[in-house]
Amino acid sequence: MTDHPTPSDAARDLVAGAYDTHVHIAPDVMERRVDDLTLARRFAEVGLAGFVMKSHYVATAERADVVRRAVPGVDALGAVTLNGSMGGMNPAAVEVAAREGARIVWMPTVDSRNQRSSTASDLPGAKPAMWGALQASLREQGIIPDIVEVVDQTGAALERVRQVLRVLARHDLVLATGHLSGPEILTVVRAAREEGVRRVVVTHPEFTSQRLSVAQQRELADLGALMERCFTTPYTGKVSWSDLFDNIRRVGPEHSVLSSDLGQPFNPPVEDGLPLFAERLLDAGFSEAEVRTMAVTNSRMLAAPAGADATK
Repeated sequence: MTDHPTPSDAARDLVAGAYDTHVHIAPDVMERRVDDLTLARRFAEVGLAGFVMKSHYVATAERADVVRRAVPGVDALGAVTLNGSMGGMNPAAVEVAAREGARIVWMPTVDSRNQRSSTASDLPGAKPAMWGALQASLREQGIIPDIVEVVDQTGAALERVRQVLRVLARHDLVLATGHLSGPEILTVVRAAREEGVRRVVVTHPEFTSQRLSVAQQRELADLGALMERCFTTPYTGKVSWSDLFDNIRRVGPEHSVLSSDLGQPFNPPVEDGLPLFAERLLDAGFSEAEVRTMAVTNSRMLAAPAGADATK
């Protein structure tokens, strides 16, 4: 396995109590570095509060409940992503996930129009996303799902999207924007506010198929959304570290939340993602208070139970 840096004890202390709100772990439809129970035990050892179990293809609330019971003290949280395997823009799937305790709902990722049609290229030497091979296999078999649309021909949010958003609002779930395009994200976030959704996170705005401008990020921040800064995006070469740091500074650290997006077998251990990110930020001149706001305060706001004060 590829050698990776090991975070310092000071960096671990700085992010203690944080949630990692975006991890990819086993069991999954593709190979992962670690399983959910092992990761929970590791989080307990290093002082991290919990993690959100992200899958592009299945709902994870049931698994999360098992992990919480098996490893008390670590808050494993479930989620659902509205790709074709979950029925696309499916309010019933969201309702069921909510009743099972899911915390985050991602808009479509691999089955979004933006991701399917993106012609943007990674930086030279970047590691490709693991889901690409599975999507190619589905396409070869002729069973790849239809594109999951979020806007109509005029650019307005579809009524089906608003139905989903109303379910989120009723259960006080977190909306994550998935792999939508910049204009789609702005439309969906505005609709989410109109429908009463309290918490919104813009999924890795620096990712290859998103690459949101600073102006777009500022507009989204003004709407109350947090920009999710994923460790893997620069670590795997999809954006330069300097560009990521510049975006954080120009939009404001208070409008960012750190996550790892780890779990791939060729990447660092998941529990090392947040402290390694903290070290990079400190080396770039961010203060400990800014790092803790992004890593701990804002992640705990997203992970707070339904109905809790989202400012705490």
